[in-house]
Amino acid sequence: MITIVNYGLGNISAFLNVYRRLNIEVSTAETGGGLKRASKIILPGVGAFDHAMELLNGSGMRETLDEIVLSDHVPILGVCVGMQVLARSSDEGKLPGLGWIDASVRGFKLCEQTRDAALPHMGWNDVRPKAGSRLFDELNADARFYFLHSYFIECDRDENVIATCDYGMPFGCAVQSGNVYGVQFHPEKSHKFGERLLKNFADLPGIERS
Repeated sequence: MITIVNYGLGNISAFLNVYRRLNIEVSTAETGGGLKRASKIILPGVGAFDHAMELLNGSGMRETLDEIVLSDHVPILGVCVGMQVLARSSDEGKLPGLGWIDASVRGFKLCEQTRDAALPHMGWNDVRPKAGSRLFDELNADARFYFLHSYFIECDRDENVIATCDYGMPFGCAVQSGNVYGVQFHPEKSHKFGERLLKNFADLPGIERS
């Protein structure tokens, strides 16, 4: 069961539509109890880092998420701000993130190479996956995804970056630490490429739960 965390942010219906087209079982969760049957989890997000953390912390699902992701090792995919909150902190806000990936979130405006770049970074861009990443299986060099963001994740260790993109400079646009995955772009808005990535996530080894 793919379970989408509904904490008040993100394109919930778009994810549901993709998985229903693929005939993959999918549901949403608004409570900790709703997460108990999840074999894979998607954490969507749009907007600001602190607002996302406030909503997530106040949703009643934070403790359950920590348990099933960190203790039970259920795979999770954070998308856009849902990816950024996987990190420890963000230049955008003051609240701590989930800290599930050893990383910080930085603003393009605060980087010398991109301080004059037009923001947000919006539209379609090429993504370069690292060889061997199962999340990008059958997604070759022509894969393009839809972006909308002004901040990016910076991992402490290069091995946690599984795909890069260019916007004035190269930056990590997809990350992985064990069962924790994140993508900065919006697969739910990226047509056939995004559909393939979401199917790949569904096909990852998971935890069977009842």
